[in-house]
Amino acid sequence: MIDVLFNHIQEKVSLTDIDKEKIKTFFISKRLRKRQYLLQEGDVCKNMAFVAKGLLRIYNVDDKGGEHMSAFGWEGWWLSDFNSFLSAVPAVFNIDAIEDSELLMISRANYETLTLAVPIMDRYFRILYQNNIVTKDRRLMSTITHTAEERYLQLAESNPQIIERIPQNMIASYLGLAPETISRIKKNIATQGKTD
Repeated sequence: MIDVLFNHIQEKVSLTDIDKEKIKTFFISKRLRKRQYLLQEGDVCKNMAFVAKGLLRIYNVDDKGGEHMSAFGWEGWWLSDFNSFLSAVPAVFNIDAIEDSELLMISRANYETLTLAVPIMDRYFRILYQNNIVTKDRRLMSTITHTAEERYLQLAESNPQIIERIPQNMIASYLGLAPETISRIKKNIATQGKTD
């Protein structure tokens, strides 16, 4: 499991063998069954999770019981309610498993110690945070400026596994659309494919 993390880190920064040995000591492994919670709204998020295997979702639930997807995480992704994790305030998100999953967990204290003990990890996390900000900005701009079909096609092109692995109702929620809209879009795409 740790090799998946090392491969991901080395896509962004270089690690020495000594770095790897130190890094191992800061993580614990955790398995989640499908539909099992990693975090529930109102609890303080004590860990940041790296997905070594599986698929999870981050979402909140409105007063009427409607689920609103914020993000999905599969192999190579980090998940947390970051405000809760960094500030020790109650979480506003739920995180649960869409598939059976294997995670590497790091506590807030270990995260802080890790970035001091292995300075290249501070750079690694900074790169991740920068990429996350860019992704969120693009998602916001897409929501404001693109049609429902354009948003769906962008998502399918940039993250094909979302379309393949995630239920349609969750994709609709993530895009801010009704499930029926996704069905209509898929039907239109299929019809256009037959006429091209």
